Amino acid sequence: MRIVVTSIFVDDQDRALDFYTRVLGFEPRQDVPAGGARWLTVGVPGEDGGVELLLEPAGHPAVAPFMEALAADGIPFTSFAVDSVQDEYQRLSDLGVAFTQPPTRMGPVTTAVFSDTVGNLIQIAESDG
Repeated sequence: MRIVVTSIFVDDQDRALDFYTRVLGFEPRQDVPAGGARWLTVGVPGEDGGVELLLEPAGHPAVAPFMEALAADGIPFTSFAVDSVQDEYQRLSDLGVAFTQPPTRMGPVTTAVFSDTVGNLIQIAESDG
């Protein structure tokens, strides 16, 4: 068994696709009409067959309260690994990304948290090991 697709709820698929590709650097994978929305995924460039991130519409009534509660408590929806949190923090800050937590050392891990502009807080993390 392996993970093929994981999802993140977004309040605007077009804006999410722009942010996750142009700003974060992921590449589009699938874009298939699905009713009033799309099966829209992104992945790590050059990692064919790797895990895809589904930019899932946040239309279900249970989603908005869930997303709002996470954001209000400062809890990231997901976490992405990076080689250098400080470098990514600087690169993303230069692109206008709003951080809610600057690079912070937590034992063997350094993390930072930013808004993805479509309803989520995202953590980036760098591990010593």
